[in-house]
Amino acid sequence: MPRVCFTLQVRQDRLEEYRERHRHVWPEMRAALTEAGWRDYSLFLRPDGLLVGYLVTDDFDAAVAAMDATEVNARWQAEMGEFFELPAGDRPDTSMRPLEEVFHLD
Repeated sequence: MPRVCFTLQVRQDRLEEYRERHRHVWPEMRAALTEAGWRDYSLFLRPDGLLVGYLVTDDFDAAVAAMDATEVNARWQAEMGEFFELPAGDRPDTSMRPLEEVFHLD
């Protein structure tokens, strides 16, 4: 299964609240991610706000599209969008650009 890694930038003034929100991800959001094909999903946050996401999925574009079709994701994105430094009108879930994997060791 392909591995996907992406980065986003969390606003400096929202780091602690961002961490707190992710300690309590809604059960229905977790279930939707699993149903949409997100596996082994982790987020890592650097002190300067750099967020690194990692997941395993058969098809990243299809996994993102499946989440986009859920009501719970619309609610989550509406609440979480303000935490990120994004161009006007962009959402975090549509701003994830996979990085090129240049090395992997099993």
